[in-house]
Amino acid sequence: MNDRNASADSLPNTVMADIATPRYRVDPIPELSVLMADLTRCDRCPRLLDWRETISEVKVKRFADQLYWGRPVPSFGDPQARVLIVGLAPAAHGGNRTGRMFTGDRSGDWLYRALYKAGFANQAESTGLSDGLYLRDCYISAVAHCAPPENKLLPSEAANCRPYFVKELDLLPNVKVVIALGKIAWDAILKEPRFAPPKGSPKPKFGHGLAVDLESGYCLLGSYHPSQQNTFTGKLTEPMFDAVFATARKILARADYLPR
Repeated sequence: MNDRNASADSLPNTVMADIATPRYRVDPIPELSVLMADLTRCDRCPRLLDWRETISEVKVKRFADQLYWGRPVPSFGDPQARVLIVGLAPAAHGGNRTGRMFTGDRSGDWLYRALYKAGFANQAESTGLSDGLYLRDCYISAVAHCAPPENKLLPSEAANCRPYFVKELDLLPNVKVVIALGKIAWDAILKEPRFAPPKGSPKPKFGHGLAVDLESGYCLLGSYHPSQQNTFTGKLTEPMFDAVFATARKILARADYLPR
């Protein structure tokens, strides 16, 4: 296992040419579509079910005239992606309102702006399901797919959602780089056996910008979550966040980065 703090120097010309390729629409994987449809009907967590439905009815003033999604929020992106992003859970008035991960809130503003600059998205804005956004070579999932009260998940709720994540991984054949947005996502990812470090090696500790090559062939990359708590305080700056996705690009471009 090789730990390294990768820098965000200028991207290779071959990568820039790849970014410029104007192909964002991709054919869906039928099994993945079925899995996401099943996920949106999930009722395994009574506390989360009550919360997501309550906040969909008792709306904040700025969204009082909008119809909330109010269900588990499916993952989003390119099913042939080599980069998988794992967040915590949908925001109460973001994904839980719009029906798409990181859409309609300030964390999403940061994420999609960074993805656009790194060539993983066709636009920098994500406001709703009909806004024309597409991802290329990138897929977004989460530890849990329902908005939790105070953004705090119970261990049992994360465990209830884990089978969806495991099946999702099985249906994403090309993933090489897994980006954890925050320590909770980092720890949840490492619970999955395919992301475990070699026997006898300690579990890698979360760090912003830390890239860890795992024995299974994946590379795990850490980032502070683009929450307002982090961005408003300066714990996470835009250059710091952009550097994470530039690092992902450079890992994918490595000549020695062999397929699993």
